Amino acid sequence: MVETTTTDGVALVRMDDGKANALSYEMMDAVEAALAQAEQAGQPVVLTGRAGRFCAGFDLREMMKSPESARNLVTRGADFLLRLYLFPRPLVIACSGHALAGGALTLLTGDLRLCAQGGFRIGLNEVQIGMPVPVLAMELARDRLAPAALQEATLFARIYGPEEARAAGYLDQVVDESALLDAARGAALRLGALPAEAYSKTKTILRERTVNYVRQTLPMDMARLTPPVAS
Repeated sequence: MVETTTTDGVALVRMDDGKANALSYEMMDAVEAALAQAEQAGQPVVLTGRAGRFCAGFDLREMMKSPESARNLVTRGADFLLRLYLFPRPLVIACSGHALAGGALTLLTGDLRLCAQGGFRIGLNEVQIGMPVPVLAMELARDRLAPAALQEATLFARIYGPEEARAAGYLDQVVDESALLDAARGAALRLGALPAEAYSKTKTILRERTVNYVRQTLPMDMARLTPPVAS
């Protein structure tokens, strides 16, 4: 489900569940374990998926079992995404394909976000599938998206192609698919060369207000969360 390889001191963490790369409990546990190993080794990380699929978001089968199941999974997902957001080493996202809902949020946690060119769908589709956008998603979007894109990306559930997603703020660069991993590793190496303690502390200062607010509001937000509407 998650494979880690190390090249030139950069940990490449690849998600591949053979399907949509959904954020199941197992997937989140495996990614966190891989990041913990990289952190212990002092390595910058490139997080990617497989060709055509980066991450489809939270596991819909689990989400649609019941409102309680949906709340439990999103609560676990909030912890996962906030861990990524405050990961002390450089975290570069190499978006290899579609990234919807929780997959788009995973993009937003990256320090630098690259994407392969292609006919991929990127965005927060919660309203489109009958869910209110959680505070977690809204605040990550508020932090990382261009202000002019915030309403259409959240309230209007707009889905973007890679170049449009870059303009909206989901991505920093769009590159040829064949160059994606090399470009991401190169970026991770450059960021990894910065003084580690200063990098980690500055990331915390930059992001802790959002993280603290999301954690404070999470119980109230989960109480009003409703699962997706069956199509």
